[in-house]
Order: sequence, then C-alpha cells, then structure tokens
Amino acid sequence: MGIDFHNKKNKGSYTTRKADQSWTEAIQKLVPIGDVSVALDVGCGGGIYSQALSDMGIDFVTGVDFSEAMLEDARENCKDYPNISFQHGSAFKTGVESKSYDLLLERALIHHIKDLRACFTEGHRVLKNGGFYIIQDRTPEDCLLAGSDHHIRGYFFELFPKLIEKETSRRHESPVVKEMLKEVGFNHIEEIKLWETRKIHDTKEPLLQDLSERTGRSILHELDNEELNRLVSHIDDALPADVNIIEQDCWTIWKAVK
Repeated sequence: MGIDFHNKKNKGSYTTRKADQSWTEAIQKLVPIGDVSVALDVGCGGGIYSQALSDMGIDFVTGVDFSEAMLEDARENCKDYPNISFQHGSAFKTGVESKSYDLLLERALIHHIKDLRACFTEGHRVLKNGGFYIIQDRTPEDCLLAGSDHHIRGYFFELFPKLIEKETSRRHESPVVKEMLKEVGFNHIEEIKLWETRKIHDTKEPLLQDLSERTGRSILHELDNEELNRLVSHIDDALPADVNIIEQDCWTIWKAVK
C-alpha cells in the first residue's frame, strides 16, 4: 500500500511532535553550531527539525520537500518562525544556489532514495566549503531490534515478518553510505548511533491512538486496517498499564564535511 506523501489526507502526520533534546545534543556534539548561520533541511516534512535547527540558534533555515501537502503543513507549523522558509524541491534538485549553506540536514530521507550518488552530489553542490552534511536514517540492523516498552517499532516486525523485507530493502548499509560520501568528495566522515526519544506518553492510550492513525510512521501504511488493529492490540497486551512510555528509535547519523 505505502504512504502517499502528496495526499492531503496525510496532512498533519509529521507535525505532531517536537524534536527531542536527545537529538539536539547529538547534533551539537557533531557540528559547531555557533559557526552555522544558514542551514538547509531537505526532506523537511512538517518542519519539525527545521524548527529544531532554528531553536538551536541558526539564523536562517530553508526547508525543502517534494510534497506540496507536506510543505503546506510545514508553513503552518512554523508560522511563528520568521527565519524559516520553505520551497518545493527534491533531494536531487533542491532548487537552491550552489555553495550557499553551512549545514545540510537530511533526516529520515535516504531510505526513500535509491540513487545515493545523485543525492549526495546535490548535497555537495549546495554546501559551502567546510560545510557540514548530517544524514540521519536507519540501517537494516537498526530496524530489526527487538520490541520493548521503549522500542515500539520492534513489535511491528515481530508480529508481521512480511514487513522485514520491505523495511530492510529500502535501508542502506552504513559502509555503502560512507563510501558514496567519499566518492562525491566529502571528508572527515563520522558515524554515531542515537537512541532518539520520539515521544513520552503519560499512559499507553495516546501511543495506541497514534499507532491506530499511523501518525508519522510510514511503514504502517503497508498494513491494511485489520492488520493494523491486530498490531495495536498486540502492543496493548505487551505494554504495562498506567506507566509512562518513553518511546525511542534507534538511528544512525553520518556526518561529513565538504
């Protein structure tokens, strides 16, 4: 089935949370934010991480996405941020000027992309000399960690093994990412793992509601409604009642310098 990012019925799916402090701290360790004045957020979705970049003190942030529906969400979500602008474009043709940005962020983007060379070449073009490239995504290994009261995604694949091939086939192995970054001209490539807190739920009910609505979880669009109901019921049974659920996701972050 898959999610249709252009369909307006999916509006709001990627604006319902804020970037967690765990993410901000990880980026600040990788990038000297005080040296960053202008940032580009490609695959910005609803603008959650465009906001986060601004909140970190970056003067100007441009968000780019290929979906007009997502951009409409992003503009509404960031209406109180006059230093953030949005425009239509793709990872291959961002539509921005060459050598214009100190920092390029591509979060949860490259699993939608088969041609990493074209994506990374465009990244190299838009960055200033000495600019920082931050890519955040899941490797196949990140996807298949066991389910628990903090790693909710793990339950998806335990209950529905058919999702494993779909999920892992669209994820890039870390050595492939690093080698392609080198080939297009990036240097000083680093890799870290991040357990990013996605959301803290006071009880499991809000989490179950989010899952039922497939909020911000594109892989759940691969399930039909009956399968989704089975998954929600399975997670309901697996999680303790009346306790905070600290939902986290395991990510790989690559940093490269032009």
